[in-house]
Amino acid sequence: MSDTQAHFQDETRFNLQIERLGPLPLINHFIERVGVQQALARHIPSDTRCTVTHATALGVLLRSIIVEREPIYRQQETVHGFASGMFGVSAEEMGHLSDDRLGRALDRLFDADRAALLTEVVLAVGERFAVRFDELHNDSTSISFCGKYPVASGRKIRGRRALAITFGHSKAHRPDLKQLLFILTMTADGNIPVAFRCADGQTSDSRTHIDTWNALRAVAGRADFLYVADSKLCSRENMEAIDRAGGRFVTVMPRNRLEDQEFRLWIQTHSPAWESVWDRPNPRYQDGPRDCWWVYRAPLPSTEAWSVVWVWSTLLTLRQAARRRRNIAAASEELQSLRDRLAGAKTRLRGAADIDYQVKTILEKHYVTRYLTVRRTVREEHLFKQTRRGRPGPETAYRKITKRRFDIEWSTDEEAIAYDHQSDGMYPLMTNDRSLSPAQVLEAHTGQPMIEKRFEQIKTVHEIAPVFLKDEGRIEALCTLYFLALLVQALIERELRLAMKRERIEELPIYPEQRQCARPTTEQVLRLFSLSERHKLMQGTTTVQVFDAQLTPLQNQVLDLLGVSPSAFRQKN
Repeated sequence: MSDTQAHFQDETRFNLQIERLGPLPLINHFIERVGVQQALARHIPSDTRCTVTHATALGVLLRSIIVEREPIYRQQETVHGFASGMFGVSAEEMGHLSDDRLGRALDRLFDADRAALLTEVVLAVGERFAVRFDELHNDSTSISFCGKYPVASGRKIRGRRALAITFGHSKAHRPDLKQLLFILTMTADGNIPVAFRCADGQTSDSRTHIDTWNALRAVAGRADFLYVADSKLCSRENMEAIDRAGGRFVTVMPRNRLEDQEFRLWIQTHSPAWESVWDRPNPRYQDGPRDCWWVYRAPLPSTEAWSVVWVWSTLLTLRQAARRRRNIAAASEELQSLRDRLAGAKTRLRGAADIDYQVKTILEKHYVTRYLTVRRTVREEHLFKQTRRGRPGPETAYRKITKRRFDIEWSTDEEAIAYDHQSDGMYPLMTNDRSLSPAQVLEAHTGQPMIEKRFEQIKTVHEIAPVFLKDEGRIEALCTLYFLALLVQALIERELRLAMKRERIEELPIYPEQRQCARPTTEQVLRLFSLSERHKLMQGTTTVQVFDAQLTPLQNQVLDLLGVSPSAFRQKN
């Protein structure tokens, strides 16, 4: 067969091409609605030498984080697996999408005014999605790094100070790894992230709130929003700074405050006038104890003259009592192991100081210092040995050898357990807004655990760690993209749940095996569209026919609830 005939057969041969769409048409709809790509282009301009602009390259990384997180060196491979344009790049631009190109885009994002960029995006979210900024919740988590990062000590990169990746208080319980502090703030309206920043790995949470609150005031456009945070906010410097600026806050009072100790002493002989707020079925077990909540406003304010509201939960009471029993049992078991070790032939604990240190470590590890009293004792062991060699007989003389060995004894302090049991399930909240009722203070604080859900999503769903980068400037820029990814997925989740409430739809069969779901998450929505594909029948280089993705009734229903046209999954002519 001649070359001409072979070429003719190749041109007349039919070929079926598969183009993966996945959930990208849905994600692109929300990215365009927020205006992320346009904001990136305004704040990170590119010169004419760039075949792929910085904003386009960052848009590729953003979509990759949301869809299927891959290392930067595999982005070109990932993009090629999808239909052209799904990642915001054309087929021609795909060839220039190297890891070096993406790295330089992250450099430009680090150099840019990221605070102004995020403020612009969040303001657009508030305007276009009608998100309210009247109540904001703040918390932080640690992002661990596997590596030494010897130069990431807070150095300057191109005139801008980078973060220090170093050891600190690990909230992931990995003190052996260096870390950064990831600070996040979200709204009570749909749990939408509205502010983010990273801090050095050793930064204390109590030192982050004033800067965070000032940034939130610029986003909200006013100072009287309700700022909710954990006990790290409860320092005189933080609270007075917010109060002087006209802000409002709700925080948890830590156990080391005098007001906390006074109430727990007072409740030993008094019964507060608890006000019932909720009396609900057990959220986990149908036959379990009911979930009841009470509140009580303390008659005396805090030392700063602010309101103190005590909260009491029945389920929290049971959990704390059960945890105390488990801790005492675990500590007793370790103390028994230590005692057996001391009685052995090779104890390797020769001195009293070593034994006291081991006991202290066990008590502090299980938080039972108040409940177990441990006493170190000396036990004598007597041994008789012949004075001379030879076989013993009636006239054999013996000498007595006495060895002293350490031992430990412990007892349970029943009075301390009974004292703490009186206040199990109770904790104090403090606010400077005296117009809030105790029930409103509790309601504001119950939204705080939702921010932990966002941290779980960014660590498990989006897999922010491990980080496949060495340059701390690029790492900081990448964290900014993770915030934008979290923002987009939170908006999808909020829009779907609001639409279900508006249409009076209680559940959707969105779980695997079409199981019903009352509160669908973005992860389940993206999974629903993950296998969407488009097929092209090609004859040589000519497209004969396009077979668009066939959407199921459930997929069409979800798109309708989200306000996304099914045409987004069809090829545009």
